[in-house]
Amino acid sequence: MKPTIKEIVIFGMLGALMFASKKIMEFMPNIHLIGVLIIAITVVYRKKALFPIYTYVFLDGLISGFSMWWVPYLYVWAILWGATMLLPKNIPTKIKPLVFMFICGLHGFLFGVLYAPAQAIMFGLNFKSTITWIIAGLPFDLIHGVSNLCCGLLICPIIAVLRKAQNYAKT
Repeated sequence: MKPTIKEIVIFGMLGALMFASKKIMEFMPNIHLIGVLIIAITVVYRKKALFPIYTYVFLDGLISGFSMWWVPYLYVWAILWGATMLLPKNIPTKIKPLVFMFICGLHGFLFGVLYAPAQAIMFGLNFKSTITWIIAGLPFDLIHGVSNLCCGLLICPIIAVLRKAQNYAKT
């Protein structure tokens, strides 16, 4: 799993791209391309996709502050990576976009639920308070899920560009 020098450069750029895309779209709450990029990068780079993912996580903490909001980022994006890794490699071409959109959208819809364990631990919430916190965030998770589902249309084109760039980098 040791990255090559070219991959280190590519992974740094991909992590920076994820961070920049989030910052550019920050004026629209819970609408971003992070899930789209994580799925696309994971399909192309598999285990090595963790390098750009955690480059993004580190940059987000470095620029926005390593605070309590950041702690769940240490695992919520890895869950999306793991779900993508579990997908079979030979998904029929016609349904690939739908499968990727579904995974991306599902992650957005469940973001509050995935985020909740860290919130419960850090703020000493009991089960009832945690459920209340999740319910209070449902409108934001709805926006997140729908936007991830729609933005998921970009996953296959991004995969194609990444594979083309990867083949070009090999020369």
